[in-house]
Formats: sequence, C-alpha cells, structure tokens
Amino acid sequence: MNVPSHATTHTDAASTEAGAKLRTDAVSIGYDRRVISSELSVEIPDGSFTVIVGPNACGKSTLLRSLARLITPSEGTVLLDGGDIAKLGTKELARRLGLLPQTSIAPDGIRVADLVARGRYPHQGLFTRWSAADEAAVSAALAATKTTELADRLVEELSGGQRQRVWVAMVLAQETGAVLLDEPTTYLDIAHQIDVLELFRDLNQGGQTLVAVLHDLNHAARYATHVIAMKDGAVRASGTPTEVITEELVEDVFSLPCRVITDPVTGSPLVIPLGRSTTTEAPAAP
Repeated sequence: MNVPSHATTHTDAASTEAGAKLRTDAVSIGYDRRVISSELSVEIPDGSFTVIVGPNACGKSTLLRSLARLITPSEGTVLLDGGDIAKLGTKELARRLGLLPQTSIAPDGIRVADLVARGRYPHQGLFTRWSAADEAAVSAALAATKTTELADRLVEELSGGQRQRVWVAMVLAQETGAVLLDEPTTYLDIAHQIDVLELFRDLNQGGQTLVAVLHDLNHAARYATHVIAMKDGAVRASGTPTEVITEELVEDVFSLPCRVITDPVTGSPLVIPLGRSTTTEAPAAP
C-alpha cells in the first residue's frame, strides 16, 4: 500500500503558525543499545491536543518518555521553549512540564486534596510555606477536573474514572505550560474513557497544551486537534485528524483494511475496520 506523499512529509500549518513549545531535533532514542527511533524530529504545536498513535512497539511511548526527559537521546536534542531540556534542573522542568504516567499509585490513606497538593512540590523551596497561591492552584485544579466534592475522600475509595481525574488534577496543580499523558485511558471502561477524554478536550479548549499516547484511532480522531502517526520508530504523518486518519494511512501503519467515514455526531473521521468476513458490497434489497 502506497501512502500519499503528503502524509509522510506533511508539516501542518498549525505547527508553523502557533509555534512549537516542545519538540525533538533529530533525536535517536531507545533502551540500552536498542535504538527505537533515529534522527526523529517532531513538533508539538503550542495550544494543541496532540495525540500520538501507532501499532504496538512503534515508538510512540518512547517518544513521549523522551519528551518527558525519562529517556536521554543518544543523539539530537529535546527542546522546551527553545532551550535544551537536558540543561534544566529537576524542579525547573517540573514547573514547565507535567507528566501523568500510565500507572500511578497513591500512598495508602491519602486524601484527594493532599494528593493534588503534591503537584505544588516544584514550587516549594526548602523554607517555603504553603501559600495562598498554592491553595488557589489546588482549588483551581480540583474545579477544572470536577473533583472538588471529592477533596476529603480517600483516593483508594474512588472509582477508576474518579482516580484518573484526581491524578490529572495533581498534574494541573503544577501549573505547567504542557502536560504529557501516557495512555491515560488504559484500564478504564468505555464510559470512563469518554469522561476523561472530554476532560482533556475541555482543558485544551481552555488553553492547555496536551500530548497523549492513545491506542484508539477513533478517540484520537474525535478529540485531538493534532495527530502524529508512527510506524517502526518513524513519523509517517502529522496534521489534523482529517489529514492523517485516512484509509490509506490506516492500512499502511496498522495493516488494517478499513473504511473511513464522517462521524455523524462530530464530523471527524470514523474508522470502520474491514474484517475477513466483511464485504464492501451493498446489501441485497429485501
């Protein structure tokens, strides 16, 4: 399957016009001596909800971890606000970039408000007291994630969806310019997945830059403003969901024959997989 050339070389206008708060410049990244991606250059448009998609082991989580400085490139540079991310101190980085890992474990017996308050750690000095600004940041994060009424509850008592909202609130309390989300809907049922994705869309519409790794193409198509499609450690396409999520690209990247139609609710692309027993012929008239 040949993917149209614009899909593999596309640089969308949003990247150029809005600017890239976070980007990689010709990085080579991997684990130990195994290189996952070589000379990888990616831009995250400022103010976007960018979703990274691709098959298993394609390098999408590795890319996200390099953006979070959990992985150090063997070559190239990760840039945040134009500067080398490797040169930032730990607290300085945490004041500018938030991360919600795939698996988060709360301490036993901790209340929601206390967990969210931990997001203020990067703003605390050795002798700094809890301030009105800290209190306001925690209150705003609870309000944004609609978890204010849970503030006095124990985290361990919450449902999966509620806990994920609380973790997002903790990251928001950091008051960073961008937030990275590693498979944030994993382990959630479909109702809680949609609930969390709706939260991310609301946050993005409020001006927050978000970068997430997602497995569900239709979730990416519906909620993202910018999509990066990866295969074999390389970016195969980037741009708006309509530009990226096409029948040709889905078959090329995922080896999945499909039909892409217009979502009747949102107008975004909707991927309909074609299984072995699927026919594309019109049904016979009764």
